Order: sequence, then C-alpha cells, then structure tokens
Amino acid sequence: MKYTEEITNRLNNLLEKTYDAEKGYKLGAEKVENPSVKRFLEGKAEQRYNFGHQLKSEILAYGHLPEKSGTIKGDLHRTWMNLTATLSSNEEERILDEVERGEQSFIEEYDDILNDKDMVLAPSTENLLIAQRNSVQSALNTAKVYQEMVS
Repeated sequence: MKYTEEITNRLNNLLEKTYDAEKGYKLGAEKVENPSVKRFLEGKAEQRYNFGHQLKSEILAYGHLPEKSGTIKGDLHRTWMNLTATLSSNEEERILDEVERGEQSFIEEYDDILNDKDMVLAPSTENLLIAQRNSVQSALNTAKVYQEMVS
C-alpha cells in the first residue's frame, strides 16, 4: 500500500503532538509532589516516548520521513503550565486539569484520522492508531481519578 502525502502529514502531526505530550508529562512530573501522581505522569511520559517510536517506525516503513520535534503550540502550552502551576494553590490539580485537556484533544486527533473515510490506512497503521488511542483514553480516565483524589 502506498501512503498518500495526506496520511503522512496527519501521522507526522500526531507524532509532533506525541513529542509535545511527552515533554508535558515530564514537566508535570517535575512539578508534583504526590508520589502516585508523579509515577502516573512519569509512566505517561515513557508511554508517549514509545508512541513516538512506533509512529516513526510506521512512517518510515512506508518510505516517508518522520518529524523530529514538537510544535511551537506545545512549547507555549508547557510555558502556560509552568505559569499557572506557579500561581495555583493546588499545583497537582492544575497539572491534572491540563493532562485531561491534552488527552481529550489527543483522542479527538486519533478519532479524526481513524474516522476519515477519505483516507485508506494500512492495517498496521490502523491497528497502531487504535491501540494508541485506547491507551490515551485509559490515561484520561486515570487522570480524572487522580483529579478527584487531589481536589
């Protein structure tokens, strides 16, 4: 199967957001004191690192070049996380709010790609995206539980 430029672009956008998420989770883990929340954030950073490698491998398998870094929007988001965490009385609650917002956006991105009837994904790509999307949904559910715990 030949990947179209559109599929490659969409996967590269997802890859860039994965880089952003990994950096955001690392930043969040540095800012929190609750050991359970810290482990959760560190685990998600590692998971996103792995997601990135999986996406890069998939893009390369079809003869295209993967992106190498995150986005300016992601950099701005992390700056906003730093600022609001500094101003917030409950840093963990604020960081978990941002995790929830980011994960929901990620799920929408996966859904947009998976539900786009104009794109025909290779089975390996579709399976990869479904597995990653389900992991993101699980992370969102866990973040909500932690959010209730710290608020």
